[in-house]
Amino acid sequence: MTGPREMFGAREGERRLDHDPAAMPPDAGVVFIGRITSPWTTRESCPKNMRAARETGQPAMLTIEAPYREGLRGLERSSHVVILSWLHHAPRNLIVQKPRHAAEAKGVFGLRSPARPNPVGLHVARLVGLDIATGRVDLDAIDVLDGTPVIDIKPYFASTDAIAEATVEGREESDRGQR
Repeated sequence: MTGPREMFGAREGERRLDHDPAAMPPDAGVVFIGRITSPWTTRESCPKNMRAARETGQPAMLTIEAPYREGLRGLERSSHVVILSWLHHAPRNLIVQKPRHAAEAKGVFGLRSPARPNPVGLHVARLVGLDIATGRVDLDAIDVLDGTPVIDIKPYFASTDAIAEATVEGREESDRGQR
């Protein structure tokens, strides 16, 4: 399997931390509650965001481990869910990055890149199906590699999670308000 160094080659203007957060003692006991099944097996084939993932028409699935399946009770009421994933292939020591499409490098916290000190992925997906007994959660799409660990699932609340006036300077959001 390709490691983080091979998947994320250095670009001009990028800077790495002096230490690798992956090699540090843990601050918290994060547990993987399941895994994602997706059609994406390489970084090159994986959509860069959920919009692109939906455009492929490829569904995805989460499999929640047995001890955590009871936690799915009540989730069927939600049309959409927030999934937090652990982007385990991403390097954790890249602190300044230069995206391919950007003119200049930016700090990791000003980007949505998977390369970050704690590679937590955030995905909002439509809930298509749920089987608590087997821990199967069917989604409309996902933008991560097959086998990516899941660290949490939450119901999406449009009334509190959507902020219509939110902006990022220099980024055009032409579909504001559409889901």
